[in-house]
Amino acid sequence: MVGPTSGLPGSFAMERGETPEEERQSGRHVLPTSLESHSLKKSNWGFLFTGIIGGALVTVYAVATPFITPALRKVCLPFVPATSKQIENVVKMLQHRRGSLVDIGSGDGRIVIAAAKEGFPAVGYELNPWLVWYSRYRAWREGVHGSAKFYISDLWKVTFAQYSNVVVFGVPQMMLQLERKLELELEDGARVIACRFPFPHWTPDHTAGEGIDTVWAYDLNSFRGRKKRS
Repeated sequence: MVGPTSGLPGSFAMERGETPEEERQSGRHVLPTSLESHSLKKSNWGFLFTGIIGGALVTVYAVATPFITPALRKVCLPFVPATSKQIENVVKMLQHRRGSLVDIGSGDGRIVIAAAKEGFPAVGYELNPWLVWYSRYRAWREGVHGSAKFYISDLWKVTFAQYSNVVVFGVPQMMLQLERKLELELEDGARVIACRFPFPHWTPDHTAGEGIDTVWAYDLNSFRGRKKRS
């Protein structure tokens, strides 16, 4: 026999111990499965987008810092690529020279690679690690990686006494300090080749080019001889 409550709305809920009012209240807090999935997808895309932006900012910071940091130093040696004419003039100043060569602030390695092709064991010191890695790649590509070496270093922390030929692309603010450093460290017979800006007190023994392509060559023997006579 069917009981008196059979077929009435909410009878099944009553059997589970829930009142119709409780059923209506609980129904307002349950989200459909499709809405939950949509919300989860939006959350995942948000995390992914945030991760991409964060990774891009970290990459930009890592790449830009080696270029920006030198500019914050008291004496800045910015990277300005050497022109083909400047390289040609430097090579001209190296004719009939022997011994090792160093490029102070070697940038993308053009001078060092050109010197290596002329038969010099050449070394470049550069503070920017990206430029040093690129220079090593260029030396490998040009087939002179055996005689062209590049190191990450601050030029003021390097001793140049072992080099017979020194090349520098300097700026006016550093030339006096570098002049004193090289005068103390270099041996007799060494030659210093300055590009773009000459040294303030030294008298060049040879000059090549004009304008921004001018290079000045200073022989330490001549300089020290003139200094003794004076």
